[in-house]
Amino acid sequence: MMNTGKVDSYMLQHPHQLYEYHVWANDRLFTHLEQLPKEVFHAKVTSVFPSVSQTFGHLYMYEQLYMSVLAEVPNEKIFPRIPDWTEEAQGKTVDEMRRLFSSVAEQFRDLLRRTSDLDKAMTIEHPRYGSLDTHFSEILRHVVNHGTYHRGNVTAMLRQQGHTGVPTDYMFYLVEQRDGQP
Repeated sequence: MMNTGKVDSYMLQHPHQLYEYHVWANDRLFTHLEQLPKEVFHAKVTSVFPSVSQTFGHLYMYEQLYMSVLAEVPNEKIFPRIPDWTEEAQGKTVDEMRRLFSSVAEQFRDLLRRTSDLDKAMTIEHPRYGSLDTHFSEILRHVVNHGTYHRGNVTAMLRQQGHTGVPTDYMFYLVEQRDGQP
């Protein structure tokens, strides 16, 4: 099928559901991590990041960053916050990290409620990569995709430590929604 440049209509009709999937998948992984020995979260591994906790720290910082981008906060206010967001996630327990993610999810949900046009055109300016003409919905899709990628990293890190992962595929979310499970 040829890409006509139009945004996926399902994404536009269900942006809240896509974001809720992202929150569900993170929460499901946090629930799984709470069942494992505490040292698993901070254990050093050979992977994309040196530990599960640092992977979540990276995810947290980017959740904050992309939420700011979607809220059209100027770069001059975003970039100075990156070290704060990074520091905020350092040395946290699974429960503390889960609370950080819960807080940012509520802020993200508020932004989604306040945004009347979820496909509005946006231009992102980056000091290294230049400008990108895109849409709110595409950035939101990137947030979810970025989370999916790093949840996969976490699963690999858990397996490296002798533990199983937990299914967080979108289809599992849809099945739970269909069946009315929490």
